[in-house]
Amino acid sequence: MQSSTVRTLLVRGMIAGVVAGLLAFTLAYVLGEPSIDSSIALEESASAPAHEHGDAAAVPADEGEEEELVTRPVQSTFGLATGVLVYGVALGGIASLAFAVCLGRVGRLRPRATAALVAGAAFTTVYLVPFLKYPATPPAVGNPDTIGKRTTLFFLMIVLSVLVAVIAVIAGRRLAPTLGNWNATVAAGGGYVLVMAVACLLLPANTDAVKETFPAALLWEFRLASLGVQALLWTAFGLIFGALAERVLRPAAAAAAEAVTARSAARPG
Repeated sequence: MQSSTVRTLLVRGMIAGVVAGLLAFTLAYVLGEPSIDSSIALEESASAPAHEHGDAAAVPADEGEEEELVTRPVQSTFGLATGVLVYGVALGGIASLAFAVCLGRVGRLRPRATAALVAGAAFTTVYLVPFLKYPATPPAVGNPDTIGKRTTLFFLMIVLSVLVAVIAVIAGRRLAPTLGNWNATVAAGGGYVLVMAVACLLLPANTDAVKETFPAALLWEFRLASLGVQALLWTAFGLIFGALAERVLRPAAAAAAEAVTARSAARPG
């Protein structure tokens, strides 16, 4: 594939990431933010009695509260939109490069089907599998002393999932001539599931990620919203980028077909 085509696909992937990010932001604001507000309200109500029984006279009036640099309304609107859009653009660019690598190497799939396959694989390896081991938790409900540990474990799970997925794809391609495409795909997919299941059993659990007093229904609502946002982001990206990539690659495919026909006609009979 020519570098100009890859560059064009990269731009299209970032555009698709922006549009998918806007859709994900809408869902996150509608479904995710109410559960976050409820979590913060619970945390504030739980800490209120401690402040009431504290020695308020010993604290100067201007030091009783720290000034909030970013207010909650800004966090839930402009802050959330900025984060989701940057996330969508970055992952859209990376996924478009992965699409350029996979196109024509994972079977005779059209660009739309390849884009859908890449988006589904990215959602599964980058978010879904790590989520099953270390699901998302609302802010202010866990032990603040373990935030670093929990973040490290989550990113370790992402790296491991992506690495094992790449190895599974390579193994599947090498097994295809011997086992056939279908059997090689099943074997590679089964190997990925087996390795990740063992990793989930061996890696430590986040037992202190959520306080025992936190309502289970609210926790489930937040996690379901987080999963839905990611699913919408990757589904929208796969559909939008697939359509854009098809428009980019269709003229190139037609030109290549014409070149092959011209060379065949030029050969002496």
